[in-house]
Amino acid sequence: MKDLDRPGPWALITGAEGGIGRTLVDRFKESGFRVIGTDLDGGSGRSDVFIPLDLVNLVHQAEAQREFRARVRKIVGVSGLSALVNNAAVQILGSVRELEVTDLSRTLDINVVAAFVLTKALLDDLILGTGAVVNVSSIHARLTKPAFVAYATSKAALSGLTRALGVDVGAQVRVNAIAPGAVQTPMLSAGFEENPDAQKVLADLHPVGRIGSADEVADLALFLVSDKARFINGSVHELDGGMGARLHDSR
Repeated sequence: MKDLDRPGPWALITGAEGGIGRTLVDRFKESGFRVIGTDLDGGSGRSDVFIPLDLVNLVHQAEAQREFRARVRKIVGVSGLSALVNNAAVQILGSVRELEVTDLSRTLDINVVAAFVLTKALLDDLILGTGAVVNVSSIHARLTKPAFVAYATSKAALSGLTRALGVDVGAQVRVNAIAPGAVQTPMLSAGFEENPDAQKVLADLHPVGRIGSADEVADLALFLVSDKARFINGSVHELDGGMGARLHDSR
């Protein structure tokens, strides 16, 4: 745990050790937030406070929910929580013939149900901190491709959850989502190591002519939790370089 005496609102970011997660932590800290990061492993040491968290256990164990809520409240105290960024996700690929029911269940637990559980568990702290929630959805919530059955289903559900929560608690805590297209992360780059030309094709599919950056996701998340976005609630913001607006044909 680092120096927590410095001033600043508190943000909790899940999936804090992933490609987008690390950038979210860095950018929120640069903007004056004190950050509680959660993930399975906290090797980077970026967060002001890191809490190891297995989201599947959190979803299914009421005691784990109580313990996590108590731990967060002990950290934020009377300041409350000013931002909750549900960024953690798992991507299990496979066609409907290949996927097991357990694959879909695990995907939904981590990508959707955990966001609900955390919002519910920390709602009073978010109210205390005049906070807002940002869920990191995906372009796959609307547009997908083969082998993304589990992932696309979960992201569509997360976007739906965002709208429903915005209606349900929006008078106290605003809830919005970001739906990125392709984002340049170490994981994305690793997937193209054997075929770098394919990454260029992917970039060209975006009308802006490039793949997005994790900084752009973080910048939008910061805006959505800020007072400048105080009338934005229950909405899903496409951050896909125009890919979702483009029609692809043979010409």
